[in-house]
Amino acid sequence: MASVLLTGASGFIAAHVLKILIDRGYTVKATVRSQAKADYIKNQYPDAKLSFSIVPDIAASGAFDEAVKGVDYIVHTASPFHFKVTDPVKDMLDPAVKGTRSVLEAAKAYAPQVKRIVITSSFAAIVNITKGDWPGHVYTEEDWNEVTWEEAAGKDASTTYRGSKTFAEKAAWDFVRDEKPNFEVTTINPPLVWGPMLHDVSPETINTSNAMVYGMINGSVKTTSTMHAGWVDVRNVAEAHVKAFETPEAAGQRYFLIGGKFYYPDVVKIIQKNFPELADKLPTISDEPLPPFWDFSNEKSRKQLGIEYLTLEQSIVDLTKQLISWVPK
Repeated sequence: MASVLLTGASGFIAAHVLKILIDRGYTVKATVRSQAKADYIKNQYPDAKLSFSIVPDIAASGAFDEAVKGVDYIVHTASPFHFKVTDPVKDMLDPAVKGTRSVLEAAKAYAPQVKRIVITSSFAAIVNITKGDWPGHVYTEEDWNEVTWEEAAGKDASTTYRGSKTFAEKAAWDFVRDEKPNFEVTTINPPLVWGPMLHDVSPETINTSNAMVYGMINGSVKTTSTMHAGWVDVRNVAEAHVKAFETPEAAGQRYFLIGGKFYYPDVVKIIQKNFPELADKLPTISDEPLPPFWDFSNEKSRKQLGIEYLTLEQSIVDLTKQLISWVPK
């Protein structure tokens, strides 16, 4: 069976990718930031064909030089997703961009056997924020975020995050064009990712997207907003990462991996319906009018990767089942 390097293996999405790889019998080399994270994962899969490479800083020169050796495929998920930014370049932009280039450079220099590298990008690299809600526009893989480096290096953390994903993905495609490596590249571009968690997590360390749902059920959010966005279940995202290197026609492709659109009250109503015991914790639903916003096409991922998208209710229910044990009585 082929061998796969999975970077950032202790993350939310990566933990699901790892489970699929192990379930399918792949030999996996996982990069994590510390031995403690490696030990946690190893304890989950004691019988798996699994080894580790400790990479404390993905932006460091040569960070992946040893890790890439001997593997057939690489799934690169390691990249920061948070809004606790003090120095936009140091905390977000450099780790994302330099980390991606580091993987590609290492594979070209030290792993001529690597056939394909799958990179976790984001809808953040697709969305044109200058257009706002853009009713009537259908987002596809052809769209690109037009953020500039100067804007990304500014004080707005969300712009910094969107810039980090945009410039990291562009760095990957530029590398392929300029360096002409032996391997192919595929990118996966999900919006907000929800769903159950397999990684080592607590209320204090919960990932940014799932923290939104936790805030709804623990009483800390008092009323809904008119927030609206695209979403996708983590299990579909993980499946797409694996199919992206298993599927021949996925070479050189970009996939907008989106399960649907939502408004904040939609999520509250799902929780109300399925978890009536949380009624006194949930935010009240505002009667503010909900604005129309862009549409999307996920036809490419359905057709080429065979993704069958989970519903919003499946995703929120499965996540809430896990989060409910954390809710104060």
